[in-house]
Amino acid sequence: MMAVTASCKDGKGGMENGKYVRYTPEQVEALERLYHECPKPSSIRRQQLIRECPILSNIEPKQIKVWFQNRRCREKQRKEASRLQAVNRKLTAMNKLLMEENDRLQKQVSQLVYENGYFRQQTQSTALATTDTSCESVVTSGQHHLTPQHPPRDASPAGLLSIAEETLTEFLSKATGTAVEWVQMPGMKPGPDSIGIVAISHGCTGVAARACGLVGLEPTRVAEILKDRPSWFRDCRAVDVLNVLPTGNGGTIELLYMQLYAPTTLAPARDFWLLRYTSVLEDGSLVVCERSLSNTQGGPSMPTVQNFVRGEMLPSGYLIRPCEGGGSIIHIVDHMDLEAFSVPEVLRPLYESSTALRHLRQIAQEVSQSTVTGWGRRPAALRALSQRLSRGFNEALNGFTDEGWSMMGNDGMDDVTILVNSSPSKVMGVNLTFGSGFPAMNNSVLCAKASMLLQNVPPAILLRFLREHRSEWADSNIDAYSAASLKAGPCSLPGSRLGSFGGQVILPLAHTIEHEEFLEVIKLESIGHCQEDPMMPRDMFLLQLCSGVDENAVGTCAELIFAPIDASFADDAPLLPSGFRIIPLDTGVDASSPNRTLDLASALEVGTAGNRISGDYSGNTGNMRSVMTIAFQFAFESHLQENVASMARQYVRSIISSVQRVALALSPSRLSSHSGLRPPPGTPEAHTLARWICHSYRNFLGVELLKPSSEGSESILKTLWHHQDAIMCCSLKALPVFTFANQVGLDMLETTLVALQDITLEKIFDDHGRKTLCSEFPQIMQQGFACLQGGICLSSMGRPVSYERAVAWKVLNEEENAHCICFLFVNWSFV
Repeated sequence: MMAVTASCKDGKGGMENGKYVRYTPEQVEALERLYHECPKPSSIRRQQLIRECPILSNIEPKQIKVWFQNRRCREKQRKEASRLQAVNRKLTAMNKLLMEENDRLQKQVSQLVYENGYFRQQTQSTALATTDTSCESVVTSGQHHLTPQHPPRDASPAGLLSIAEETLTEFLSKATGTAVEWVQMPGMKPGPDSIGIVAISHGCTGVAARACGLVGLEPTRVAEILKDRPSWFRDCRAVDVLNVLPTGNGGTIELLYMQLYAPTTLAPARDFWLLRYTSVLEDGSLVVCERSLSNTQGGPSMPTVQNFVRGEMLPSGYLIRPCEGGGSIIHIVDHMDLEAFSVPEVLRPLYESSTALRHLRQIAQEVSQSTVTGWGRRPAALRALSQRLSRGFNEALNGFTDEGWSMMGNDGMDDVTILVNSSPSKVMGVNLTFGSGFPAMNNSVLCAKASMLLQNVPPAILLRFLREHRSEWADSNIDAYSAASLKAGPCSLPGSRLGSFGGQVILPLAHTIEHEEFLEVIKLESIGHCQEDPMMPRDMFLLQLCSGVDENAVGTCAELIFAPIDASFADDAPLLPSGFRIIPLDTGVDASSPNRTLDLASALEVGTAGNRISGDYSGNTGNMRSVMTIAFQFAFESHLQENVASMARQYVRSIISSVQRVALALSPSRLSSHSGLRPPPGTPEAHTLARWICHSYRNFLGVELLKPSSEGSESILKTLWHHQDAIMCCSLKALPVFTFANQVGLDMLETTLVALQDITLEKIFDDHGRKTLCSEFPQIMQQGFACLQGGICLSSMGRPVSYERAVAWKVLNEEENAHCICFLFVNWSFV
């Protein structure tokens, strides 16, 4: 081992400038051992090390201090170098992926230019009717092979291998070639950690999607995960492998039967008979491709299955290529023909491709980091909980007879469907016995479900409102009944003796790496506990799964699924999931104008004619449509079936009514005009309001709220939006409500710009705060401002928020009339 030196200058190490200390290999070994035990020892610890280790006795403590400093520096540099190397590898792989995608797009452009020239020539030709169709065959060959007509083959290994090789060729032509005209969707962000490139088909048979990206997993592991479709694709009910045949080239052919849940009451459940071919290409890439088999190709009998409509999977699959330095580049193609004439649009956005990439990235994150946030805490257990919630909701929504569900007759109206299951242990997958010791006496489960069309309201915004403002649509008595029926068994229907629940508190449990899915516990606090019923819970808890809250997410629906849970929260606790699923019907997303919260700034941010904001809903406002599906489950005793069914019908109808009212309030169409979004009467645009806020602050307090800027009102709004303190405005009505808040203000109130206008000023202050505000309000109106001492207020979720101090001032408009009151909260935090 080479000798190691350390230097120390005057004033730092106590030695002569430029003096070097040379350590023996034995001393270095001893110091390294001590470093791993304690990388930053104190002065006392260093002296103790010298006494305990005789080999270091001739070294001064200050010299050892320098050695440890240098060693920590080297360790930090090594970690940083390793991180940069990993980032460089990702960027190299991403660059390779983008170059390949660019080459593919160039080929697609060339093909489209050729086709355009050909059709132009045909249009100009006077002999169009007699034109030789051979050229047309060449031009459109890229589309013809999407629905090939296979000659009948037997089910011999040779026949199946022939089908498999054709499937492989067609899949590769879609994944890396120009067989399908792909339209890229917004959703790719720069950098090595992006979800990837997501595209949908244009002008081809059926519905197709394509995604490509990077994951930090080896190809064999990626293939293993993707082939286990039920583990990551929530709409997949089951995949059964009926037969496995090895091929001469080292691959395998599998015959599969797959079932997919219906995502809504408006569409049927689908099943597929598939051939899956796994092979390795000459360049070392791993390929898993699939396609549907016809009755003459599959070998085993393919009978129709009750509750399912047969779907067709056109050549699809996964191309997995190893990356230099580890990880994989993945191309995913998902191509199905689901008989589009039977509810076509509902199924269009539900692509597997982006879901598969997100799941792979989540697994890679958990593998690469021993301690990660979110799902990293008991990732398998938390993922299993979310899987149970989603599966339970799908089972109730579909109501398969083999799970024990049967349909009840309606009450003369067919808007709500009632299903009953007399085998709840099948539904919940566990025995109905709770860890608390209370046996569940209920022997049946009822599900009430319905679907409705929503117009001109973004699913993500509506879902966030439903999540944050449960009291706007939920009945606390029904919540109490659900909790009591699961907890205590027999109980009466909701009535006066049931508790009334107050506000809700969201307790985060876990989230995925990209925050597109949240698992949380909702605490509904009781404010009217019934003393005569000790079985009734004081507080009610819900396990809740929330996804699709990002307006810019691609290929996903918005879901809010929840289930009452026992306070013990045992892993085997029964779950009866209920909730909402919102599926967008329109897939045409304008990449040039994604919805952006800052640009919209709720209903306040609207421009006049000729001053339209870049992120408004214009262009999509008139045809933004989605389908909301609602399903609620209740456990009950069999003799109460009619009463519970009647209650469930009325409850779901009341929810439908509430959702329609909320959707109408959230819809930008009510503000629309020929020039785009318009504010309500008397409401300024956000740029103007921001200018009023800053101008009034300067007039009344004599200082600037924001740093001076010469970039105009647009910059003022942006700076105000990103201000470090919480800024919010409330109206001057008899019952003041909030009309605007910056990003920090929204975080403090735990709400969104859209839901903000349902929060009253009185709601966020406690009794002391309300008294203080009442005493200071005359001063605000007369003097123009008031400084408030620190205190406690409440978020929209009911969480206490402490703040160091607050300033309130009167906001004046152009005519010097009071428009609203603005509050600024300094140094706030959740208690």
